[in-house]
Amino acid sequence: MESSRSPRTGRRHSLLRTAAVTLSLATAAALAGCASADTTTPSSSKQSAFKPVAQKAGSQITVWADSTRLPSVQAYQKSHPDVKMKIVTYDGGADGSTYLQSKVQLFDRTGSGWPDVVFGTPTDVTWASEATKPGARPFAAPLDEKLVPQSTLDGFAKGSLTPCQFNGHTYCMRNDIAQVLLWYNKSLMDKWGYKVPTTWQEYEALGKQVAKEHPGYLVGSVGDTNSHESYFWSGQCPAFSLVKPDTLRTDLRDPKCTRMATLLDNLISAKAIATQGFFSQGFAKNSGGKVLMAYGPSWYGQYLFKAGFKTPAKQIAAAPPLTWTGESTTATGNVGGGVWMVSSHSANLKASSDLVTWLTTSDENQATAPTYPAYTQAAKAWLANPANSNYFANDVSEPFEQAASEVWTGWSNTRFSDSTAWSSVVLPALTSGKSLTDTLPAWQQEIAGEAKTQGYKVVDQ
Repeated sequence: MESSRSPRTGRRHSLLRTAAVTLSLATAAALAGCASADTTTPSSSKQSAFKPVAQKAGSQITVWADSTRLPSVQAYQKSHPDVKMKIVTYDGGADGSTYLQSKVQLFDRTGSGWPDVVFGTPTDVTWASEATKPGARPFAAPLDEKLVPQSTLDGFAKGSLTPCQFNGHTYCMRNDIAQVLLWYNKSLMDKWGYKVPTTWQEYEALGKQVAKEHPGYLVGSVGDTNSHESYFWSGQCPAFSLVKPDTLRTDLRDPKCTRMATLLDNLISAKAIATQGFFSQGFAKNSGGKVLMAYGPSWYGQYLFKAGFKTPAKQIAAAPPLTWTGESTTATGNVGGGVWMVSSHSANLKASSDLVTWLTTSDENQATAPTYPAYTQAAKAWLANPANSNYFANDVSEPFEQAASEVWTGWSNTRFSDSTAWSSVVLPALTSGKSLTDTLPAWQQEIAGEAKTQGYKVVDQ
């Protein structure tokens, strides 16, 4: 096995920037490093039909995977000994690394070197679905062009393949999703006689009550580099909404943005929501045992409460995403999830496509995966695995499955990370005591600036 290590050049979703929890940096990057904004608006028109390069049956395929998914690739190799494979480990796009993009640009210039299969992030698909220079092939092959059956693509959770879709084609298969839902300490909720909230208004009211009756206990945090994905994405705030492939709408004056900011400001003022991140230095030691509720991704249970906070088994439970009183539509956010792409340069598309299909859809692989599979049937196998459920105080299957189908597709996958503006503008403002509401204009300005540098037209309505 070869090793290909890359510099960490971005700030994209490195949730674990310190050793505040026992979750390893590599695993945290794998879980949240792929947590760029996860959806985009595909064009309605299709490009010309895909024309494969000359195929060579049985030829070796080169696979690039991150360390977390490496065992899965090795398992496939072991169970398919006739498939010739060369496996390379790299960061998989963690922390905003542009290593893969830079390498593909180099390969496009030199005319060789492309891997056949890669693990990456939804942001990678934005450039991989387009040519890096005139006359070059887009790196990612359109899987719906006779490489993967449509029936297989239809088996993924609602909306989970949206970040793979450009110009009417599907350029990747989603490995996992990190749908946001409500986590709570059932033992404490029962002890104190609190009812689990189902609406944002109930969540706010309970947070204020907790602050008065049990000072120091928390119902959430907005201090991590992905906190906006849990709250503002779930609130359907149009911070990252592609109205056209080249036009981004970012409007933080929208009522759906301001109402979430107001709610959070109220809970921050009541000291029910922390401005210090769950994954920041010292939080686990000082406050991990006082987190009554947390609105966050499906991996919080195992990797925040169990591994990070060391909360004993049978205390933590999951509930479905919150709704707004008077609104019938439930929407939630997403904090993570990687993708597998097949190279359009592959001389063995059959083996490459078979591998990606097995990695993302097979019960054999996904039932023991570290995070929730995007493929619906594999997700059921994952939930049936006692290792993924025995820790919890309730059956998490229903809230997990419900949330997986309710991720809002209006928060778009763009050519830049959605975390940079939050980290560089909003988090310092919160630390200095400013309110979210007062910081919304600066956040919007930073998003717009980033978008323009990436070639987007920006509108605010």
